Amino acid sequence: MGALTEMMTAGLVAAEDSHGGAIAFPILTMLILVPIVGAVAVAISSKRRPEIAKLIALMTSVGVGAMSIWLLSSFEMGEAGFQFSSQHTWIEQWGISYHVGVDGISLFLVVLTGVLFPLAIVGTDPHHDEKPYLAWLLMLEAGVMGSFLSLDLFLFFIFFEIVLVPMYFLIGGWGYENRVYAATKFFLYTMFGSAFMLVGLIATAMLAREDLGRLTFDLVEIAEGADFAANTGRWLFFAFAIAFAVKVPIFPLHTWLPDAHTQAPTAGSVVLAGVMLKLGTYGFLRFGLYLFPEAAVWSRSLWLTLAVIGIIYGAIAATMQKDLKRLVAYSSVAHLGFIILGTFAFTSQAISGSVLQMVNHGVSTGALFLLVGMIYERRKTRQISELGGIQKVAPIFAAGFMIVMLSSIGVPGLNGFIGEYLILLGSFQTARWWTVVATAGVILAALYLLWAYQRVFHGEPDEDNAKFPELRVKEGLVLLPFIAAIVFTGVYPKPLLDRIEPSVDALVEHVVENSDFENPEYGTQCGTFEVEHEGEAAESHSDEPAEHDTADTSCDTASNGADHDDADEGDADHGDGSDDDSDDDSDGEDGHDEGEETGE
Repeated sequence: MGALTEMMTAGLVAAEDSHGGAIAFPILTMLILVPIVGAVAVAISSKRRPEIAKLIALMTSVGVGAMSIWLLSSFEMGEAGFQFSSQHTWIEQWGISYHVGVDGISLFLVVLTGVLFPLAIVGTDPHHDEKPYLAWLLMLEAGVMGSFLSLDLFLFFIFFEIVLVPMYFLIGGWGYENRVYAATKFFLYTMFGSAFMLVGLIATAMLAREDLGRLTFDLVEIAEGADFAANTGRWLFFAFAIAFAVKVPIFPLHTWLPDAHTQAPTAGSVVLAGVMLKLGTYGFLRFGLYLFPEAAVWSRSLWLTLAVIGIIYGAIAATMQKDLKRLVAYSSVAHLGFIILGTFAFTSQAISGSVLQMVNHGVSTGALFLLVGMIYERRKTRQISELGGIQKVAPIFAAGFMIVMLSSIGVPGLNGFIGEYLILLGSFQTARWWTVVATAGVILAALYLLWAYQRVFHGEPDEDNAKFPELRVKEGLVLLPFIAAIVFTGVYPKPLLDRIEPSVDALVEHVVENSDFENPEYGTQCGTFEVEHEGEAAESHSDEPAEHDTADTSCDTASNGADHDDADEGDADHGDGSDDDSDDDSDGEDGHDEGEETGE
């Protein structure tokens, strides 16, 4: 840790942005270093003045949040590459460097991390030992920030593992009745996946040395310069994928998540749902698709199937829960399945929706866990059967819960709808039947969340629930940023997508260039209908239903993962005997003009 701190301190002296120009302030290094310094300051603060520890933690987290907002405002739109990059040699003989950078894929995850931690610190209080609790939270923030910003495989692994330790102690030290079991299970599952990733990243660097001429762990250099054999790349991809699948988590590696969420303190659940689970989904994009595009395309059917199973299973399991917090935990399994579905659809729309949904899920589910924590603090129970009629005695609290709940369902006008809509729209082009099945998850989400709301908030309150306190001013101020983000993103997502899409487009292009995947062109993919001609030409097209059926059949075959060459061959055969309503045929060799008979 001392060597790593020296490298980050060196980043204060000099840094370079993605275009090579010197910048005055190493913002990315500070986003990692400041929480570490704050954690140390909290740990050594006087026990006689516990309020000092809370003040230091709050000032540190607010400072990091302010820097993340400044990063967002300074981020250059339209640029697909990494910005604000800083790279320094760390262990030269092993090719390890301190290399950090941010692009459109990681930008809003960094901002979400910066904003979420001060809200979690202000919105919740530990029941005992506040000083170590706050120190672990700040160390957790540093680990999450480092994971989202690292562009060196070894550096990423260090931060990926640093995250594990604070969360283990937060669950085990400040959780509920079965906290030790949940913390141990979380630790073992994550360590199991990390062991595979450690072997995979070392093997990746060693094998890439043959193509690069030197040993390096630099992500960009390996992704752009190494050429792995197909089988080699697939083994390496799965070494990384197992670690990310556990962290997401993907069915059937999800069993640690409901226990960890249920037993974790409220702040731990907020951070776990908000940003920690995104280390898995982000890892698939940054280190899976980018490093091993051929292997990602080759194995896409597996991940799409597991994603859809997770969506349906998570929704059904959530419906059956009696504990409100456990219900929200299982809903995360379902929502994260949508993100994996969009990731392995390999279209710009779907992946952009996945990145946006990572942020949306962090906001909506983080707010849900915060609200469930408020309910527990008031009633000392999370059992749905023991709650009821809260809406009559605390209407403002119920209204806030309803807005967050509707955003989690994906109601139009709120943030959850935008992400899921883009995922389903983009995935339908290349993974049609998986998308059709996954759509049932949207309906099930409405079922279990609305049913839970009805049981908890509707009806006549009993004696215990009749004393349920209304939303306090402090709690309202903490919830306000969540609700503002929910509404703003749902009504006007353009500022987010403008920054996300260039990096996503570059990633999709990278996958297409380094695999046999063919990205469908807009205007020619399945489900898109265009009026190309008017008058007699349009009438002549309407006289050829058989040809259109043939085109739909070939398109359906391609969208279900069939060999694209077969689909192309089918189009060629179709074009020999008749004219198609696609752009290529209409502008092709026949060259028919408006009003001219076609298909003769």
